[in-house]
Amino acid sequence: MKKLEGLRPQPLWDYFEEICQVPRPSKKEEKIRKFLLEFAAANGLAAKTDSIGNVLISKLASQGKEHVPTVILQSHMDMVCEKNSDKVFNFETDAIVPVVDGEWVKADGTTLGADDGIGIAAQLAILTSKDISHGPIECLITVDEETGLSGAFALQPGFLTGKILLNLDSEDDGELFIGCAGGIDTLGTFTVEREKTPGKSFAMKIMVKGLMGGHSGDDIHKGRGNAIKILTRFLWQAVRQFGVRIADFDGGNLRNAIAREATATVIVPNVQKEQLVAEINMFSADVEFECERTEPNLVVDQSSTVLPAKVLTQGSQQKLLNLLYACPHGVLEMSTRMNDMVETSTNLASVKTLDDTRLLITTSQRSEIESRKYYASEMVRSAFELAGAEVKTSDGYPGWAPNPASPIVKVAVDSYVKLFNEKPIVRSIHAGLECGLFLEKYPELDMVSIGPTIKGAHSPDEKINIKTVDKFWKHLVDILENIS
Repeated sequence: MKKLEGLRPQPLWDYFEEICQVPRPSKKEEKIRKFLLEFAAANGLAAKTDSIGNVLISKLASQGKEHVPTVILQSHMDMVCEKNSDKVFNFETDAIVPVVDGEWVKADGTTLGADDGIGIAAQLAILTSKDISHGPIECLITVDEETGLSGAFALQPGFLTGKILLNLDSEDDGELFIGCAGGIDTLGTFTVEREKTPGKSFAMKIMVKGLMGGHSGDDIHKGRGNAIKILTRFLWQAVRQFGVRIADFDGGNLRNAIAREATATVIVPNVQKEQLVAEINMFSADVEFECERTEPNLVVDQSSTVLPAKVLTQGSQQKLLNLLYACPHGVLEMSTRMNDMVETSTNLASVKTLDDTRLLITTSQRSEIESRKYYASEMVRSAFELAGAEVKTSDGYPGWAPNPASPIVKVAVDSYVKLFNEKPIVRSIHAGLECGLFLEKYPELDMVSIGPTIKGAHSPDEKINIKTVDKFWKHLVDILENIS
């Protein structure tokens, strides 16, 4: 039985539900690519792939529209794979089950994949439509947008023929995006030393959970907590006050998501156990009060666990805590060029154990100004190097410079006003879009990004607003019909 029966437009929702059945983690897009190519073959549409696995499906113009310029509709086929810690789910094999919850569609304890499954669904609905008047269409679906923009990086000149591109990867109804931030990742490999766990000790696991997390671009300015930072703050106190020793530290997950959960296994002298538990309770009350407006479900908790054989040496744990405490996170600068927009930010994304002697700390930086992007990365590098970590940076990706005089932006604005009797906001976005990379390969592209309202992207709270999907569809169709 279909879960999304009765939603408008039904063809788009039907395709979205089909897409939810296909596993599509970043860098493991084989199944969704096969689905797309089989869709094209079943509908008599020309399709091709490039060397990295991007898919291009083409549709001829409607009768009488052969002279209209070719329009590229673009989305990405991968999704962020985040789940709650108590949710049993394998993103490589299990299907997402969409659920209608009032005005929203969401999943159960996992990301929904509306980012950017809804964009793919819109493309498929356009490709199979019989009653839309449009010029030639090319539907580009790229790989690995979420973890490296690999598909956009590898896109070669000549793969596309259109010079107008509609990016279908935005998440705010009523807003049209004409620019985006560039980004870079800064990673630190921190070497630790371990020693035998002291005797007469008690082991416990300290957990920070219940945070909203979210997109490290779209949500970085909303005052949400970072679980790694909160846990570090407590451990900093506990080491000094109770002689706590750290056995392991794990927090966050993906480079482009704000850390929702973090845990540390610690040991404490038996005589200090009760005092430490009381301190956790007091600390929890403090941070819950601090974050009551932005993180109403924040929990700092503890449970007993098996005594580990080894703990970090005092020198290693002090350097680690210094690094995590000093490492910046959040908004660094607000834009002076566009009101209420973040210019530069950094995200302390994850801390993961590689082996018995190494931890990997992943961060990402974004900025609308290329030089400030590198400045933010170097700020993080300085904290890493002061702690003795080995530092590497990604190649990064460029931003997309706004062009307010863009002809396709005017078409999109005029269409929105005509359909909904209100003027959309036209602005840049602090999140990364693939458009900047497309411009490097196709400098003549005229682009705009649109989409329905999605909340909680990159977290298990992800949900998409049903009403705005219908508006998104009507807007997309009207734009195609009015390009001349």
